[in-house]
Amino acid sequence: MRAAPILLFAGLFCLPLLPVVPNFWITLANYAGIAAIIGIGLVVLTGYGGMTSFGQATFMGFGAYATAILTARYGVSPWLSLPVSLFAAGLAALLIGAVTLALSGHYLALGTIAWAVSFYYIFANLDLFGRNDGISGIPPLGFGDFVLTDSRSYFYVVWIGVALAVLLTRNLLDSRSGRAIRALRGGAAAASSFGVDLTWTRILAFTYAAVLAGLAGWLYAHMQRSVNPTPFGLNASIEYLLMAVVGGAGSVWGALLGAGLVTAVNDQLQNLLPRLLGSAGNYETIVFGALLVFVLQTAPEGLWPIIRRLAGARGWRRKTEDAPPLPARTMPAPGDPVLEATRLRKVFGGLVAVDDIGLALSGREIVGLIGPNGAGKSTTFNLLTGVARPTSGQVRFMGHDLSRATPPAVARLGLGRSFQHVKLVPGMSVIENVAIGAHLRGRANALDGLLRLDRAEERRLFAEAARQLARVGLSEHADKPADSLALGQQRIVEIARALCLDPVLLLLDEPAAGLRHAEKLELAALLRRLRGEGHTVLLVEHDMDFVMGLADRLVVMNFGKELAEGPPAEIRANPAVIESYLGSVA
Repeated sequence: MRAAPILLFAGLFCLPLLPVVPNFWITLANYAGIAAIIGIGLVVLTGYGGMTSFGQATFMGFGAYATAILTARYGVSPWLSLPVSLFAAGLAALLIGAVTLALSGHYLALGTIAWAVSFYYIFANLDLFGRNDGISGIPPLGFGDFVLTDSRSYFYVVWIGVALAVLLTRNLLDSRSGRAIRALRGGAAAASSFGVDLTWTRILAFTYAAVLAGLAGWLYAHMQRSVNPTPFGLNASIEYLLMAVVGGAGSVWGALLGAGLVTAVNDQLQNLLPRLLGSAGNYETIVFGALLVFVLQTAPEGLWPIIRRLAGARGWRRKTEDAPPLPARTMPAPGDPVLEATRLRKVFGGLVAVDDIGLALSGREIVGLIGPNGAGKSTTFNLLTGVARPTSGQVRFMGHDLSRATPPAVARLGLGRSFQHVKLVPGMSVIENVAIGAHLRGRANALDGLLRLDRAEERRLFAEAARQLARVGLSEHADKPADSLALGQQRIVEIARALCLDPVLLLLDEPAAGLRHAEKLELAALLRRLRGEGHTVLLVEHDMDFVMGLADRLVVMNFGKELAEGPPAEIRANPAVIESYLGSVA
């Protein structure tokens, strides 16, 4: 942690020591802290992972009921029940996630609503959970004879839990697994093409958020000393999601801000509105709805990013010095077969996008794939990289059949790519985006990231990312947000990301689009250097001057078919190519 967060928690921990602070506000801070832990999980799941969940109160319920059953009925120590509560919430998330995470978008949100409603009625109707009456007589936390029964002493337990959640979550997000989670929102296709297992990453984010909710449930149960189904229903889940959105779902600190604001405002509205309106009722719900709409319209990213901008907060520069280089891949010799596609065909309904295309690439050559818009070039790239599966035909790369391979499996063999439409993760810096390309060159898992056991490997991965950024001439932009760069620069960032894979074959989809003339000359010089270092390059490009002066061979496509193949001079003079693509002026 840096100085500001340490000072923040130091100030908070002094709060109960001040006699002028009423017990009521300390109790309110305890509820806010419990809600903040759930909100931090939602930052990982929704803010970074792009998965909207209305079921976090349900996972809180699993944690609360697990400790309630063990401690109230079987006399187990509350501290020994903590790992059981975390395990119960995590196991429930694994089982629910295995079924639900195949959905996406609003279908996923509806799926979590269905689970939340289902488990609410399970809690309310099974004897195991005490039906609607719940379970009472839960023992308080304590240390020997010192029992934490008042809100001031319990405050420290809650906020130590919050501090641990903040620390562990920041560690996770600043790791190899964390970058994979952050890429789920806005960059999943690219991340998959560089070896990220999207299914496992989604389950990781879902389970981690549930484990934090289980911790919150454990804290809640021993603070309330009883549990019943009401706090674990759909309404509570909606309120936790509201906290994350209001504070800023893209920041851990936003979760704390949102939890504190919503908890305090909710309490004050419950007291103030009945006095103003002259009758009792759940009027705060109406006001909250209006506040949510107002926040979404005026600050769609939440309040925390506004505070950061007003405070002039900036990102931090990573240390990559003295990191040993990553192991390099052995490149094929000139002329060695690298990739062979035979009779490649892709049909979408009645549309034949790629029609019996054949490609043969050898080591250390640059091949251009050209043709008019809609000729099937990008679809061919997707077939070669496992993004799409061919209807028929075969793709062989370095002796391996890729016809049914997934993008991560293709990347593992050494095939890197860029995209026709830039696919960078908007909320990440340039160097973090580039480091995603080195995902398969690391071995640290999520637990290593949580416990900061991955620091040596992280330095090596980021040293590689810095080296590739220097290679493409963008070192000075390393710590800028990726979406702040011009389109042409973003395309070059994609090339740097692909180079982090240390690819045998580099597939570039319109890399010169958006570049100025001088930048195109630099890109051409870079690609020639890559060829000299052993890489093979296949590129789609519409700038004929650029591709004619760079490629060793050209393959021309038209209406999904191969129209011609040969050296640039031969293609330039080909009457069929002139008629269909280059035009008579050429």
